[in-house]
Amino acid sequence: LPSVSGHLEPGSHQRVLMKTGLILLIVGHLNFITGALVHGTVLRFVVNPRDAISLQYAIANAASVISALLTISCGIAALMLSRYLAPAALKWAVFTLSASSSLGCLSCLLGLAVSIGLTLGSQGRVLLAPCTFTNIALAPVSRECPFDPTRVYSSTLSLWAISLLLDLMEIIFSIRCLLLTIDLLRL
Repeated sequence: LPSVSGHLEPGSHQRVLMKTGLILLIVGHLNFITGALVHGTVLRFVVNPRDAISLQYAIANAASVISALLTISCGIAALMLSRYLAPAALKWAVFTLSASSSLGCLSCLLGLAVSIGLTLGSQGRVLLAPCTFTNIALAPVSRECPFDPTRVYSSTLSLWAISLLLDLMEIIFSIRCLLLTIDLLRL
């Protein structure tokens, strides 16, 4: 509800900040869990420092987890600001966290998009690089893999797509939080 001066009233700020903080907290946790699942099920076996593509996978995934932690911090700070609107230091902290969260999530969004593109371009060969496939004349193809290779390609792409959508939501709500703190700071 805008007031005559064009700014939100303090009661409206509290409600909107609380909702935005809760959304950031939930989405940040979901993205953190998604990044941990990708790392735990696939990337810990695939990452090879000598292979540029697998290294890019690891960096993009680690950045996604770090930006999720930043988003969680931003959500907590926004919740605190919704309760205590007066402290200027808290307003500046939320401003800084929301700006860095939105920029961090944007870089993760781009990194995950590149990872998805590289995986689709190589048809998942980098994901299956640790596996050795041997043909024995009488036996079918045998696989020696540190993980179950049957659904690695589709599972990894699905989790990256979910993480991509969560990063997009984090960007939207971090920018919303940033705009609210700009209004509170009267910048």
